[in-house]
Amino acid sequence: MNASSSAPYARRRARLAALLGPKGIAIIPSAPEQQRNRDSDFLYRQDSYFYYLTGFDEPKAWLVIAGDSKSTLFCQPKDLEREIWDGFRLGPDAAPAQLGVDAALSVAELDQHLPGLVDGRDTVWYPFATHKALETRIDGWLGSLRARVRYGALCPQKQSDLCALLDEMRLFKDNHEQDIMRRAAQISAGAHVRAMRLSAHMLRAGETVREYHLDAELLHEFRRHGSQYPAYGSIVAAGANACVLHYRADAGEVRDGELVLIDAGCELDGYASDITRTFPANGKFSAPQRALYELVLASQEAAIAATHVGARFTDPHEATVKVLSQGMLDLGLLDKNKVGSVQDVIEKRAYFQFYMHRTGHWLGMDVHDCGNYIEPSEVGTVSERKDPLSGETIKDRPARILQSGMVLTIEPGIYVRAAEGVPEQFHNIGIRIEDDAIVTASGCELISRDVPVTVQEIEALMRE
Repeated sequence: MNASSSAPYARRRARLAALLGPKGIAIIPSAPEQQRNRDSDFLYRQDSYFYYLTGFDEPKAWLVIAGDSKSTLFCQPKDLEREIWDGFRLGPDAAPAQLGVDAALSVAELDQHLPGLVDGRDTVWYPFATHKALETRIDGWLGSLRARVRYGALCPQKQSDLCALLDEMRLFKDNHEQDIMRRAAQISAGAHVRAMRLSAHMLRAGETVREYHLDAELLHEFRRHGSQYPAYGSIVAAGANACVLHYRADAGEVRDGELVLIDAGCELDGYASDITRTFPANGKFSAPQRALYELVLASQEAAIAATHVGARFTDPHEATVKVLSQGMLDLGLLDKNKVGSVQDVIEKRAYFQFYMHRTGHWLGMDVHDCGNYIEPSEVGTVSERKDPLSGETIKDRPARILQSGMVLTIEPGIYVRAAEGVPEQFHNIGIRIEDDAIVTASGCELISRDVPVTVQEIEALMRE
């Protein structure tokens, strides 16, 4: 990392420092290493908050930001012997120039220096409930400082949740972040394309296709283009497995005539993509599959049209539910003689039998990214309603108003399990279509459409 590449992180630290106030101080730890088994760790992934402010991906590091904008990094010292085993360490001497921090010290000196850095501050900010024993560690530093009050030390009187500030900052993606997310979505789209083609190719060749064959194709394409790892455990669900929302790629057979649902995205430089496509294993939709697929796609188009500056976060979901509910009546999934009109379906949540999740979520460094789903200026506005299915009383607050720079997924679906009264031709069909969208002044930018989405486009691709 050089001065220009570290600039976005420096700007974020400066913004955060201004929010802390002149007497505030923030303490942010890196992610701990996680043991996988007896003598092996899981592949290391940096804490999102820490990486957002530093761009630094080494473990055993801490960032301290004072309200006067001075930033101090504590990191592992250079150790040539350990670097032979564990890899290169940046070290405190090189960190200021590489990362743009004001000072860097060995993490071995953390306990020695932290009480002094906190001395005279009125508020200590740190992320609540994100790191095991972090609160205890901070209490130790404050206790050390309190022991010196007779010598003029001044201990902070308040502790505040840093997530409240950082979550709001991270909700709005700057140009640097948006560029990374576009590239991540492009890589993921290419992986979906490869999986579609492989499925049709292997079936035409008379080969047995397993879910793990398609999963391997995704992983290959992610890494081939520089992605560090999948953003989450890829879902590759063949046939009836697609009706399991969080199914994982396994050994299920991909059969001629069935659909395959793939929900997969890579992570690139700390940022996630999240794409779902559903396609016929052999490249050709049957009539029932096509009817359900085009219903889900129509509901997604309605949700996309509802995603723009000034809309509520819930507007795309409500647009989706309206289209899906009407389609369920039209296709006979729901009996209008029993459930009534489309408005009745919506009010009674009768659609829930076939569509049981929300239409989107924030997307960013975490695949289900941080950020408030309630409009901050309207938190005090509360209404109550009784859920028609569970009977529980739910408190509703006004949903977040979408603004330019927010990034969210748009992912309607339909999941038809075999059940009494459900037309047999639709049994065991699960369909989801998911794209990543950046909210813009003119609507939203779909950054994941390098993978086909219409019936005609998918069939044409799989014929190639």
